[in-house]
Amino acid sequence: MDTFSQFLTSDISLWGLFISSLLGATLLPGGSEAVLFGVLKLHPELFWPALLVGTLGNTIGGMISFGMGWLLPQTQQLKHVEKVRQHGTPALLFAWAPLIGDALCLAAGWLRLNPWHAALFMLLGKFLRYLVIALTA
Repeated sequence: MDTFSQFLTSDISLWGLFISSLLGATLLPGGSEAVLFGVLKLHPELFWPALLVGTLGNTIGGMISFGMGWLLPQTQQLKHVEKVRQHGTPALLFAWAPLIGDALCLAAGWLRLNPWHAALFMLLGKFLRYLVIALTA
């Protein structure tokens, strides 16, 4: 094992995954999928902890975007919000999707959808996405 790999202990790897998944789910760019894949290649014994930590961080990041949407004034209609209103919180099953995921979370917050339901659907979608990635690692 090289020096860099030795430095990436299981604790540091999980913290890095949490931060990466949290930031990747906000409006900031990031790719936590690669971090999850790397953590599982270095520490295959962390399958379930990594899956749970990544899901938790990504869901919290999505809820940050949701909260940002909640804080936006409702003075004008946002583009494509009607689709989210039509489908409600189940639309957040796709909060993991590139390009549209952040917009879904922001729109759901702007619409003042139930935050508990929003978090649940985000968590389910993000968990399933990470599970698929983890199973391929």
